[in-house]
Amino acid sequence: MTRPILSRRSLLATGGAVVVAVGATAVAPTAVAAPAEPTPPTPAQALRRLLQGNHRFVTGHSRHPHQSLDDLHDLAAGQHPFAVTVGCADSRVAPELLFDQGLGDLFDNRVAGNIVDDLLLGSVEFAVEEFGSPLIVVLGHERCGAITATIEAIRSGGTAPGHIGTIVDSLRPVVEPVLDQPGDAVENAVRANVRAQVRSLLHRSPIIAEKVHEGALAVVGARYDLDNGRVSLVS
Repeated sequence: MTRPILSRRSLLATGGAVVVAVGATAVAPTAVAAPAEPTPPTPAQALRRLLQGNHRFVTGHSRHPHQSLDDLHDLAAGQHPFAVTVGCADSRVAPELLFDQGLGDLFDNRVAGNIVDDLLLGSVEFAVEEFGSPLIVVLGHERCGAITATIEAIRSGGTAPGHIGTIVDSLRPVVEPVLDQPGDAVENAVRANVRAQVRSLLHRSPIIAEKVHEGALAVVGARYDLDNGRVSLVS
């Protein structure tokens, strides 16, 4: 018996309409170099800088730091990101925007469902070893399409097309145990996935675990709200 195939829409669904302007000329604002900020020396200070940036973003006071041509030229010789992000590839969840950061500030790792596989883990370890970044943030988000597709696959017995099935198979062990919990299934699974990926980073990487033990690094989970732009920590 042929099982139903989940549509791409389930995985890539967005919450709003898309408007395309034809023939309009867009003029990009001129970036102004922001004052240099020292790299936060501790995980707590790095997290504070991110959350302060998110507060500016939410309240409409973004500074858009480190986005000028001068910054670009200064960073050409090397980078020193103060935080590493493990986030979803969703177009609405760009870390530099929602944390109000700029070039050279964040070492971004993004894939649908913010899944820590071997390749992504190697990328995170590289940043921790090479740059000494004191903070890793696993950033999930509200109404995640990858989570929704996984729930649909579990409940229907269907499969996702192409390599999208790899994402669903990776999330299934995380999502399945929380489906019977009270509340919204997608929201419960989003939070469960953030916690699971934090555990994966800590348990699968001796490099990360050692630096956390030394107090030089922290790994935290967070959730981005698509409706209001706020980032909240997930414990």
